[in-house]
Amino acid sequence: MIIPNNLKDTISSFLLDNYSIHDVEDKLLFNETRKEFEGDITFVLFPFLKATKTNPQVLGESIGEHLMKNLDYVESFNIVKGFLNLKFQDTFWLEAFRSFDTEENYTFDDSTILVEFSSPNTNKPLHLGHVRNILLGWSTAQILQAAGRKVIKTQIINDRGIAICKSMLAWTLFGNEATPQNIGKKPDHFVGDYYVKFEQEFKNEYESWQISDEANTLFEESEKQDKSVFFKSYKNTYFNEKSALGKQAKSLLLKWEANDPDTRKLWEKMNGWVYEGFEETYKRLKVEFDSYYYESDTYKLGKDIIEGGLASGVFYKKDDGSVWIDLEDAGLDHKLVLRSDGTSVYMTQDIGTAQLRYQDTRADGMVYVVADEQNYHFQALFAIMKKLGESYSDHLHHLSYGMVDLTTGKMKSREGKVVDADDLMNDVISTAKQNAIERGETESISLEEREQIYEKVGLGALKFFILKVNPKKRMVFDPNDSVDMQGTTGPYVQNAYVRVQSINRKAASITIENEKGYNKAEEIEIELIKRLLEYPEKLKKAAEDYDPSIIAMYCYDVAKVYHKFYNDVRILGAEEDSAKAFRVLLGDKTARILRKGFNLLGIEMPERM
Repeated sequence: MIIPNNLKDTISSFLLDNYSIHDVEDKLLFNETRKEFEGDITFVLFPFLKATKTNPQVLGESIGEHLMKNLDYVESFNIVKGFLNLKFQDTFWLEAFRSFDTEENYTFDDSTILVEFSSPNTNKPLHLGHVRNILLGWSTAQILQAAGRKVIKTQIINDRGIAICKSMLAWTLFGNEATPQNIGKKPDHFVGDYYVKFEQEFKNEYESWQISDEANTLFEESEKQDKSVFFKSYKNTYFNEKSALGKQAKSLLLKWEANDPDTRKLWEKMNGWVYEGFEETYKRLKVEFDSYYYESDTYKLGKDIIEGGLASGVFYKKDDGSVWIDLEDAGLDHKLVLRSDGTSVYMTQDIGTAQLRYQDTRADGMVYVVADEQNYHFQALFAIMKKLGESYSDHLHHLSYGMVDLTTGKMKSREGKVVDADDLMNDVISTAKQNAIERGETESISLEEREQIYEKVGLGALKFFILKVNPKKRMVFDPNDSVDMQGTTGPYVQNAYVRVQSINRKAASITIENEKGYNKAEEIEIELIKRLLEYPEKLKKAAEDYDPSIIAMYCYDVAKVYHKFYNDVRILGAEEDSAKAFRVLLGDKTARILRKGFNLLGIEMPERM
C-alpha cells in the first residue's frame, strides 16, 4: 500500500493547526480501502475522536475537505463510520507507476546473517520433509539478500551416530560388496535402502523375541494389561540391552569414536556415496551452500565454553558431576549441558558450533531452519548464548516450520514409507508434462525446449505449493493440486508471465515512449499498478518475518490481477497508440516483478507453456 509522505504531513499539520494535537506520527493509521467502498486508501479516524471532541462524520468531513484543497491528487472522499476513504486521481497512480523501477536494489538492513538449512542425516536420502526445510532456507536467504543483507548459506551435516552405524552394519551384513555404481542406483538412495533393511531385520528379530519365554516373563512382571503396549514401550530397551543387531550397531559406533581404521574407512565410503547423491538433488533444486559443518567435527565443541561458564557462574555442577544451567528467568527450566561422565549432549555441540560460526564469519545474527519439534531446544540455546554474553545472541532466530504430511498420512523413514525428494520431483514434473500434452500447448515447441518447460513448471509447482504456506503451519502436500493451472499454484503465476512474453513477441513494432500520452486508466489497470507498487513493502515484510509465503502470495495476487487485466481490456487491439504502449509497458513491468519474486522463491520462469 502506497502512502504518500505529504498525505501524512498534511493530516498532521491539520490536526496541529485546528486541534493542537502534537506527535501524531504513531497514530496515523492507514489501510487499503475495502473493495465494497470507493477509495484507494483509508485513514482511521478513531484515534483522534477523543482529542478533537467530535464525531467521525464531522472530523472526516473536515479532514477530507482539507486534503482535497491542499493535495491535487485527492479526487474525492467518503466516510464510513470511523474511516475516511480517499480516492486518488488516475494521474497519481500513473506517475507512481512510471517512476517505479523494477530493477531497484533495496537495503533495509545491511548486516551479515548466516542461514542454516537442510542439515540432513547421512543414513538416508533427502525426503519431502527435507524439501520444505531446503526451500524455506534457500528462499529466506534470497529474500534477506534482496533486502540488503549479506547472507551466508550453511548447513551442519549429521554424519555420525547410531543411525549411520545401522546403515553401515546392514551393508556389511547384507550388501555383498554391492555399490551404487554396479547396481545402477542413486548413491544416497542406495545407502538409505540399507537403513531400511536394518530396521526390517531388527523388527523381525524383535518379533521373534516377543514369543520367547524371556519376553513372556518380562511382560508378566511388568503388570501391564496389554501385551502390544508393553512391547511397544520396551522396544528401545530391547535394542540397547538384548538385541544382537543393536549390540553390533553400538559396537560400530564405539569403534568409530575410537578411530578404528576399518570402521572409519567404511564410514567415509558410505558417507561419500550419500554426499554425491545429496549434491545431485541440490543441483536439481537449484540450491547451493557457502559453507559446510560436520557433526563429526563439531560434536565435542562447547566443552571449553562450558568450563569457562562454570568458572563465571553461568553453569553449575550437580553432585553426580553433570553440568546444568538455570533458565527459569527465561521462562524455561534447568537444562543439562554435559552428562555426568563428561560427554556432550546436542546442546553442548550447538553452543560450540554457534561460537565457531561466529569466529568464522563474524555474522551479526544466525537463522536456524529447523522443524517445530525443536522449538524448546532453540529457546534454550538462545537463552544460554545470551547468558554467555555473546554479542549476536539477540539476533538468533529459529525459523520454526510445521511438518509436511502426504495425502496418505505421515511419513516413516524407518519403514521406508517416505517420499524421496528425487521421486517427488520426478512425479510433479511428470504430472506437469502430462497436463501440457493433454492441453496440446507444447506441440509447436522443440522436444528439448519442451523438456525444459516441463522441468520449470513441475519444480515451480512443487516449490510454490510448499512456500505459499506460512512456515509455522503444518501442511499436506498433494502433487496433483500443485500443478493446477487455475488454482493458487506456481503454474498459474508462471502462466501470467508467459502471457506477457507472448504479447511482447507480438509488440516489437510498438513505440513504448508513446505511453506517456496515456492519462486516463481503466480500473483494472489501477488495481494492477497498486499491486506492483507493493513489492518493496512485501519484500521488507518477508525479510523481517523470515516468511517466504509473503512473497509467494504476493506473486499470486499480482498474477491474479494480471489475468483479469489480460481478459478485460484490449492490449494490442487498443484503439489509441498510447493505450497500446502503456498496456505493453504495464505487462512488461508485471512480468519483471513476477520473475523477481519467483527468483526469491527459487523458481524459474518459462518463456512458453
